[in-house]
Amino acid sequence: MKHNQQGFTLAESLVVLSIFMILSSVTVFSLKPQHTMVEDEALLTQLKADLFYAQSYAMSHQQEVSVVILPNESKYSLVLRSDQPHLLDRTYSSSFHIIEGSMPLYFKFQPDGNVNKFGSFFIETEKKTYRMTILIGKGRFYVTEQ
Repeated sequence: MKHNQQGFTLAESLVVLSIFMILSSVTVFSLKPQHTMVEDEALLTQLKADLFYAQSYAMSHQQEVSVVILPNESKYSLVLRSDQPHLLDRTYSSSFHIIEGSMPLYFKFQPDGNVNKFGSFFIETEKKTYRMTILIGKGRFYVTEQ
């Protein structure tokens, strides 16, 4: 018994490879909008987690924790006192813009968990704008899409 040992021709291999490349490039381009949405959610989730951390640290250590947002440097910090190292320094993508609203981009969580200022500031992404609102009393906050 003799077996046929022929493989695929170069042309057949190139056709299959080109079909595979077309399908994978279509998939990559269709995932791009999802990537920006996930990036937006990641920033908002991280910022909220850091604010909860600042509030809980202030209450558990009975110290004021200042939140300082520096939009020109694309970063924010949690600061105990100016003569101490920062509790947290976080940078974010320069494609996000944090803009002062009815409250400045500097506020404090007091030892009882309240904030010394309240109001809103805005976070602009490539496609959306979000409002971060910090409420008076107990330092609660929430994010809404504009």
